[in-house]
Amino acid sequence: MAIVQPLAERFPRRAAVWTLRSRALPFGDRPLLMGIVNVTPDSFSDGGRFFDPQAAIDHGLRLAAEGADLLDIGGESTRPYSSPVDEAEELRRITPVVAALCEQTKVPVSIDTSKAAIAREALAAGAEIINDVTGLEGDPAMLAVAHESGAGVCAMHMQGTPQTMQDNPFYDDVVEDIYCYLTQRRDALLAAGIERDRVCLDPGVGFGKTHQHNLTLLAGCGRFHELGQPLLVGHSRKGFIGKVLGDKAADRTFGSVGVALSLARHGVQVLRVHDVAATRQALLLFQASGGIDGREGAVD
Repeated sequence: MAIVQPLAERFPRRAAVWTLRSRALPFGDRPLLMGIVNVTPDSFSDGGRFFDPQAAIDHGLRLAAEGADLLDIGGESTRPYSSPVDEAEELRRITPVVAALCEQTKVPVSIDTSKAAIAREALAAGAEIINDVTGLEGDPAMLAVAHESGAGVCAMHMQGTPQTMQDNPFYDDVVEDIYCYLTQRRDALLAAGIERDRVCLDPGVGFGKTHQHNLTLLAGCGRFHELGQPLLVGHSRKGFIGKVLGDKAADRTFGSVGVALSLARHGVQVLRVHDVAATRQALLLFQASGGIDGREGAVD
């Protein structure tokens, strides 16, 4: 019978902690879950359902009750071919939601934005993390906001922009090309004075990748542990799942959970998901039955 090699042996450079503004998140073998709160009318999966601020607040509290370890709040869709949102509108969408969730739950809140002014206001309202799909390149002021605030940051890879990224994505080697990009972004963040233990990296599944690029990236994501930073992956309900299932209209919940189990085997520390309860239950049983590191009953 095959025995799963412990994560620490498979990935000796796997980061053990992510430091945020006011706390540190230690990692065990099971991934932490970042629940998604889209305060948008046009996100690809749940656009419009939580556009009303109170609906978004209730949804965030529900995700926290289901076991979310973090909450990621975004006011601008970054789905393929989405339209940009101006700063005033994005701020109007996220401000009451961030403030309420920071007040009503102890779960760390992340702001999903590429605008420094939005990040600054969200951090002032209590957010702990800046989650930037442009790798903190989209706004020249973002590095300073991250440095001065002491926030945790997540820098993601994206080829192009949401308006262009799916036109014709191309890589010589998708894993190695993105590894090189994330190396450069990590080093740029460190050079800007951001402490190393505050930096998390995201290979950007679905952002300027074909379906095959996404699958290759997921299968090879253990490579990114060599960067020595926490890894975050946002695979939830994305189009490649429908492609594998052979049905674009299929419910992607179960496929998303399946990918989450694979990512747990690869030692990914944070999974950004829509379906917190289903993913958490699957991961608990996967770990308890030896699926992550082979130890019998290995539950944190």
